[in-house]
Amino acid sequence: MIDNRKEQERAALHSAIWQMANDLRGSVDGWDFKQYVLGMIFYRFLSERFVSYINEQNNKGQNTAKAFDYASLTDEEAKRECQEAFTEEKGYFILPSQLFDSVQKRAAKDENLNETLQNIFQSIERSAIGKESESDIKGLFDDIDVNSSKLGATVRKRNELLFKLINAVSAINFGNYADSTIDGAGDAYEYLMGMYASSAGKSGGEFFTPQEVSELLANLAIDGREKVYSVYDPACGSGSLLLKFTKMGRNVEFYGQEINLTTYNLCRMNMFLHGIDYDRFEIEHGDTLTEPYQHKRTFDAIVSNPPYSTKWNGDADQQLVNDPRFSSTALAPRSKADLAFVMHSLSVLKENGTAAIVCFPGVLYRAGAEQKIRKYLIECNHIDAVIQLPSDLFFGTSIGTCILVLKKNRTKDSKILFIDASAEFIRVSAKNKLTTSNIEKIVQCYNGRTEQKHFSRLVECNEVAENSYNVSVSAYVEKESENDAVDIIELNAEIAEITQRQAELRAQIDAIVAKLEGKKSHE
Repeated sequence: MIDNRKEQERAALHSAIWQMANDLRGSVDGWDFKQYVLGMIFYRFLSERFVSYINEQNNKGQNTAKAFDYASLTDEEAKRECQEAFTEEKGYFILPSQLFDSVQKRAAKDENLNETLQNIFQSIERSAIGKESESDIKGLFDDIDVNSSKLGATVRKRNELLFKLINAVSAINFGNYADSTIDGAGDAYEYLMGMYASSAGKSGGEFFTPQEVSELLANLAIDGREKVYSVYDPACGSGSLLLKFTKMGRNVEFYGQEINLTTYNLCRMNMFLHGIDYDRFEIEHGDTLTEPYQHKRTFDAIVSNPPYSTKWNGDADQQLVNDPRFSSTALAPRSKADLAFVMHSLSVLKENGTAAIVCFPGVLYRAGAEQKIRKYLIECNHIDAVIQLPSDLFFGTSIGTCILVLKKNRTKDSKILFIDASAEFIRVSAKNKLTTSNIEKIVQCYNGRTEQKHFSRLVECNEVAENSYNVSVSAYVEKESENDAVDIIELNAEIAEITQRQAELRAQIDAIVAKLEGKKSHE
């Protein structure tokens, strides 16, 4: 059932963000300007959530006529009464004068607005030094360069744009913080990421997975379980995949690694924007393939949309050759590290865990090292399902990708489920999109491991082995013919009837012609 009020509020929010982005972008490239919009939304969110939390804690059980209001304190009062305790609890600290609302009220008269913002961002990060949250807060604002020439050629022009940006973000209605602020802020983030990724092509799409695909991957990795306590993405981008597990409750912990520094910062922001405190996530910066095991643990669920056909050192690096993640089989080709991410994910998956990984179709059928890796996965009974997705789902590519579903322990079933979901989409805004019913159909088929003509089939591993370990869905699920079935007997009867009718018409025409010719000869 659709919540009309919720959809109306979301549409209004999206409209406000779209208008703001277009009004303020100016000469700043959209994909770069995204950093400032998201950063300012993040700053506002941190401020308001911080105030809301402190007020709530201080007003518990209080019957006084005047409620506690953190924003009304002086900085000295805040330091004395709140700093030590609440920095430990929230992982960061913001003085009353540094709150978003406070800055917004002074911004019109602040000739050094850029410096004010920079000092505040640095102060928030410094507040976490020496605390457990230090690594989660450090560098969060690095990409919000308030002194960048991208904002304007002069300090005055930069401040004018920053002033407009603060006012525009202040005007956005995220809803009541007691009820839906997290949803509002998170939805704003996801809308902006999707909006700019769609116009940025590959540069945007490579670290943003469409929400519907994220939803599908999460449901596959949840695998019908009621509880999932840890989820991991080895190439987490902005974190959109990980955050689909928030529906599993507040006991879920989020882990990820990202090589791109800007995107790594965006992912950590995204965690906070979705109400996930620093003690529930670990997002690391680095190359997962060459700097693995930063989390030093295994995971209940793994979801990932790793970079397609990225280059790596492969067998040219002796450390990788001897790495236990890859040493049981061949290494992925140096020009195509796709299956290296698959093998890495398998190595950190719990015995009863499930991994759902987006793959380019070539890895499913190519020969050489990739065939050897597929052979290992099949002979060890790790491939649970292969799902063919529709084409043109992702930003930056129109190729129809696939999902590889892996399990470490498949003692009850040795068959591989192949699902052809290539026709499960609708066309929206020049891209294909999975609908809720599309997702449900795929997930129900996967969870039930059912066979449906022209849609899914369970295949024994020995049949796959005989087919050169090709795990392309098209090799096992026959597509429905686009031509209608023909009944030969009925067709022959129709032809005979048409032939007879033609003969009758020809006789009538001949009679008319003869009559006309006879009449002409008498004249």
